[in-house]
Order: sequence, then C-alpha cells, then structure tokens
Amino acid sequence: MAIRVTLDRILLERRMSLTDLSEKVGVTLANLSILKTGKAKAIRFSTLNALCRVLECQPGELLGYEPGEDEAFDEAADQAAE
Repeated sequence: MAIRVTLDRILLERRMSLTDLSEKVGVTLANLSILKTGKAKAIRFSTLNALCRVLECQPGELLGYEPGEDEAFDEAADQAAE
C-alpha cells in the first residue's frame, strides 16, 4: 500500500509506549499494533483525531504517501491507454 504510517517514529520521539497510547486514546493495543505495522486498511477520523490530540501532532506527521510498485504500474497502464 502507498500509505505509510509513522506511528513508531512519533512514539519514539514522544518516549511513549504503544500500551500508554492505547490507554490514552481508547483504542485496543491490537488495533494500534495493526496500524503501526502498516497492516491497517482504514482508519476512522475519530481515531486519527484522538491520536493527533494525544500525540500533539498533525495527521500528516502520522501518515505519508509513497507510491509503490502497484501504483507505478497502474499509472503507466493509464498513460498507455490514453
């Protein structure tokens, strides 16, 4: 997936454990772990809001876009079809 989650970096900078974050945000440790490892398929705005509130950051600090091989292939196919 092209969306990269940088939760681990933010936690390290804040010297906060995933368990502490889970307690403060009200999201299960399992769900935060899925998000942290990049395996999440979606995130609710309410969860993103809570993360930003607790971590004192902007959404762009937690999420980034990196085109992957699939996206590069799709883009090349789109251009060839034009």
